Amino acid sequence: MKLEKLVGERFKEKPADCIIDSHALMVRGGYMKYVANGIFSSYTPLKRITRKIEQILREEMDAIDGQEVQFPVVMPASLWQESGRYDSIGKEMARFNDRNGSPLVLGMTHEEAAVQLVREYGQSYMKYPFMIYQIQTKFRDEARPRAGLIRVREFTMKDAYSFHTSQEDLEEYYRKCHKAYERIYERVGLPEVISVASDSGMMGGSISHEFMLLTPIGEDSIAICKECDYRANMEAAECITDNRRDDISEPLTMVHTPDIHTIEEVCEFLGCDERTSCKAVVYQRNADDHYIVLFIRGDLEVNETKLTNYLGYDIHPAVITEECDLNAGYIGPVDLKGDFTVLYDSSLKGLNNLSCGANVTEYHYTGLDMERDVEGAEYHDFAKIQEGGICPACGKHSISVSRGIEVGNIFQLGTKYTKAMNMTYIDNEGNLKYPIMGCYGIGVGRLAAAICEAHHDQYGPVWPISVAPWQIHLCAVRSDDENVRAYADKLYEELQNMGVEVIYDDRKVSAGVMFSDADLLGVPYRVIVSPRNMKQGVVEVVSRDKSFSEMLSLDTAKEEIIKILNNSKM
Repeated sequence: MKLEKLVGERFKEKPADCIIDSHALMVRGGYMKYVANGIFSSYTPLKRITRKIEQILREEMDAIDGQEVQFPVVMPASLWQESGRYDSIGKEMARFNDRNGSPLVLGMTHEEAAVQLVREYGQSYMKYPFMIYQIQTKFRDEARPRAGLIRVREFTMKDAYSFHTSQEDLEEYYRKCHKAYERIYERVGLPEVISVASDSGMMGGSISHEFMLLTPIGEDSIAICKECDYRANMEAAECITDNRRDDISEPLTMVHTPDIHTIEEVCEFLGCDERTSCKAVVYQRNADDHYIVLFIRGDLEVNETKLTNYLGYDIHPAVITEECDLNAGYIGPVDLKGDFTVLYDSSLKGLNNLSCGANVTEYHYTGLDMERDVEGAEYHDFAKIQEGGICPACGKHSISVSRGIEVGNIFQLGTKYTKAMNMTYIDNEGNLKYPIMGCYGIGVGRLAAAICEAHHDQYGPVWPISVAPWQIHLCAVRSDDENVRAYADKLYEELQNMGVEVIYDDRKVSAGVMFSDADLLGVPYRVIVSPRNMKQGVVEVVSRDKSFSEMLSLDTAKEEIIKILNNSKM
């Protein structure tokens, strides 16, 4: 490929709307072009990168007995009505009618299509286990697309679905797939990716893991224990608190707290710590605005994912009106009257001598004893784990919170979809049963962006050779020089004939422009042919990451370049 024929422009200026480095560099380097919010076209360099990623995905899925299939992008709404997700999923799913008025959806995930494909095939236990996978375009009408390819609306994804006759068999395959994912990240140049326990969300199922690239620009928060191997997404991490009672419980006392509403103001006025306070956080059910009042220790935050999972329906922060019987700023668990769902976080269990609202304007209580004053309360974990919090695995105060980009996920789905869509098989005793499912996803474009985010400098990406758009960037500096042109043309032809992927820059531009474009393309090795090098009888080979530089004889350059490439693949 000659660079002068490469479609797409490269430029120096950082685009104003690019908030992270990978997005800016991939726009500046001519990898992609904005089409609409969260929708991009790919130029040749990005397409070559994603094609290599897809090949790695295919090889690893085939190695664990996966069979590649392809599901449709457009599906009848009836499939999603069978599973129950047509109504449970919100505006993220694109819905429309065809010319005959039949309702259709754009696929944002393909569990329903997977079950529909194999439910007639899998009617006997002798067919199991098996796994099918695809690499397919999907559409999710994401509310807040951001960061280039990190969070988009249209995307390409490898998703796999396994089917089993026992939980033990699923768990064995789940571990096998987990190891395959580790190999994938190693091969694409991201060995630092870690797996964390996660929340299954709309996918359902009981056990799930996300694969995270730790980076400050990540949109997910991850709880990591510094003392053991515990790692979990903040949405799934259990918040454990050290609930110690004081030896003596003070009497419940009402205190006048004029014009004070927030937990910080209350604690400052009363001279107490937020850890010894009980605050109310109020939500409403989306369907009918029914109020949910959650009491939690004053220094903690509500984990809304945990709360939504417990309730089983979507919620939003409450709008507290005069008619709702809630006294904003003064809500407390004692004598709270009204048609509310009232919940208590585990951080309050057994505590005493707390401050709280008194459900009377401008009054709070001190001396709240949860056992004495709030009889019959049930406690559940609704809180976010904190920096320095207690590790759920080893019990030490050793939790640190990091940011990360999710670059893959795996779920144990159980029978959620097979039961809803009536996929059954006959077991070896003649009984009718539902297959157990697992699913395994990796976003191809997001993975490419994550690789760029992890491997770049101020000048451009530094692509690992396994996914780089080309292996060699051949620069003919001063291509108007007859000797330079003749040797570079010959080397270009010979390397291509030897199966080397070469991008050849023979433009009549300055060395500065040539090398700037080479930095933006991020090819692992740059071969420089110049008048000065020709006089010395050498060509220069420099690695993009600046770790390698060597002068090669003109006579043996192509053979030495092959050796360098072979060694870099080991």
